[in-house]
Amino acid sequence: MIQLNYRDSKPIYEQIKDGFRKLIITNSLSANEKLPSVRELASGLAINPNTIQKAYRDLESEGYTYTVAGKGTFVAEHREILNTRQHELLEEFDEVVEELCFLSVSRSDLITRIEHAAERGEKV
Repeated sequence: MIQLNYRDSKPIYEQIKDGFRKLIITNSLSANEKLPSVRELASGLAINPNTIQKAYRDLESEGYTYTVAGKGTFVAEHREILNTRQHELLEEFDEVVEELCFLSVSRSDLITRIEHAAERGEKV
């Protein structure tokens, strides 16, 4: 389900969040589907349950999941997730573009890169 790279500089909980985000956004996990329990996933990945708990807590605060007391953690409705994630990414995009402009990257270079990235995205 989730693959970890222990040589990656990205923290383990971030890798777990990214893995679940991808599974949710690509509909590999459906809305209202139950995620593995913290203990179950920690045991399967051989990592500390606190690491899983942090990833789950962050996913919930970002709107990807919700928790039902005594039942577990579940995938949120995809429509809400997609709208939230689009908003977050567009804000990050604006910040990156502003910084690139400050670094004197030309408008035409930015447009070309966006067009190429969009073409790659359409092929997926």
